Amino acid sequence: MPTFTAHTVDTAPAAARPTIEGVRRRLGHLPAAVGLMAESPELLTGFLTGNGIFEKCALEPLEREVVVMTVATRNECHLCVAMHTAALARHGATPELVGALRAGTPLPDDRLEALRRFTVAVLDHRGAVPEDGITTFLAAGYQPRHALDVVLGVGTYTISTFANRLTGAPLDAPLAAYAWEPSGAPSAHR
Repeated sequence: MPTFTAHTVDTAPAAARPTIEGVRRRLGHLPAAVGLMAESPELLTGFLTGNGIFEKCALEPLEREVVVMTVATRNECHLCVAMHTAALARHGATPELVGALRAGTPLPDDRLEALRRFTVAVLDHRGAVPEDGITTFLAAGYQPRHALDVVLGVGTYTISTFANRLTGAPLDAPLAAYAWEPSGAPSAHR
């Protein structure tokens, strides 16, 4: 028997029901990851609230996806990588950009590469990015506010990637075309 339950609107804790019903209405289906996160209404609400705030930050949509994909690949979340690969396709990202993000390799766009490297530095240094990392980020045309927006994205997607891995969240059928596994890992879902 699985440790975590993939809840529906009918089986979720009462405090999570309005939230998962809202997600189901907005997307037309209930993603398995949302049903699994519903076990903790506070976690689900915290992630969705953080995500909503991150979506309003000063980073452009493609820049936000660079942050998310950097966190998702670093944390080996197959689900987040697939979901955000689909988002990159909706944003018109080039195959070269998508491939580099999925592989965790340098990006073909210098400005976005500076953002990816800064996100990696935030993760590697737990926020205490060395001065040269900040200087390089700002020299690419970003502002101090953007550095803090990266921290917001890292925090928000750490919640998601960790929850998805902990619960073993499966890939929903609409995302099958975007499936991803970390290189060298037979199954990194957990």
